[in-house]
Amino acid sequence: MADQNTFHISDNSTVLTPKAPGMASLVQALRQGASILATQSSSNPIHIHPGDPQWLFCESSGTSGAPKVIRRHPTSWIRSFSVNHTEFELDAGDTYAVLGHLGHSLSLYATLEALHLGADLVQLSGLRPKMQAAEIAGASVLYATPTQLRLLCAGRTATGLSPHRKLRRIFCGGGRLDAELAKVLPQHFPNAKLHVFFGASETSFISISDADTPLGSVGRTYPGVTLDLRPLPGQGKAIGEIWVSSPYLFDRYESGTSDDTQWDGRALSIGEMGYLDPGGHLFLVGRKNRMVTVSDHNVFPEEVERIVALDPDVSDCAALAVKDPKRGHHIVCVVVGGSNPALDIRLRTACREMLGDASVPRHILHLDTLPLLPAGKPDLQALHALIERKL
Repeated sequence: MADQNTFHISDNSTVLTPKAPGMASLVQALRQGASILATQSSSNPIHIHPGDPQWLFCESSGTSGAPKVIRRHPTSWIRSFSVNHTEFELDAGDTYAVLGHLGHSLSLYATLEALHLGADLVQLSGLRPKMQAAEIAGASVLYATPTQLRLLCAGRTATGLSPHRKLRRIFCGGGRLDAELAKVLPQHFPNAKLHVFFGASETSFISISDADTPLGSVGRTYPGVTLDLRPLPGQGKAIGEIWVSSPYLFDRYESGTSDDTQWDGRALSIGEMGYLDPGGHLFLVGRKNRMVTVSDHNVFPEEVERIVALDPDVSDCAALAVKDPKRGHHIVCVVVGGSNPALDIRLRTACREMLGDASVPRHILHLDTLPLLPAGKPDLQALHALIERKL
């Protein structure tokens, strides 16, 4: 799978901590210009040819659950390491905390940024949230998904830990940060500035938020990024497909593919739709491949999720489109928590008032937890199968 010029990180590798042997090996590999192959399994054979420049590989698993191995040149990430050093004052005096496995691009990115800047690193993959909550005590910078942050806060609450005042930056990506979690984070990390960013394994950073970002926005474009929003037929001028040009884009898929990923010259689309407000703040409405018609109206399930997640009694949710012989599709919403008729009425009313009748869920199902992919995103295939069984 990998030759002697490749450093391989897999589920069987040593967990990297500042004192673990695995960290020294990774640092040595970076100094020698070796390729880095980070995967969640060894099932994808990858061949690195002699004479190749240094490459980074990471396995991406989207909401479909199908793994893809992407190939990017290290300079595409190193450029953003320098941006973050300047924009967010990240340097060798920091201690990074990473909660996820290095086969996920977010965790690999944070790990390599810490090493590039000379910062200390605490890699906490595989530990239970309560243990992560305890081990994160010395960290000043945290990279995590919303799901990881939610579990971390629950672990801190369960163990009765006092507020962690050393943490000064939280970078959150890989999913929607709901309003309730945003309120809880300052209770645990009172001195931390929260930066929610939008991006993907293929694009790296696209936009990033700050304290002045309006509710519901994923912020303004990240330094060096140019956006081109191209309207779809019948969608109007405000909402468009997001095309990205930047020095942070990946090169190609080494294995696997995605119909959503399209190139137009040096511009890249991953199939996301959105719009910009007059202040240049980007708002996402959903993926092009999830947009459906309900009674001849275009509906994005992600917009339904956004409205439902605003309710204080909703800790997590997912919306899915189900084929309907009369209306084209109808929406089913899955909410974490016990059945509550009053809540269901409130959610349907909010969707109707904010999005219109076509976006109102016909059915609302209540679960104890959502099935998740390894990256912490809802497993849409599992949810569709569950809906078929229950409805």
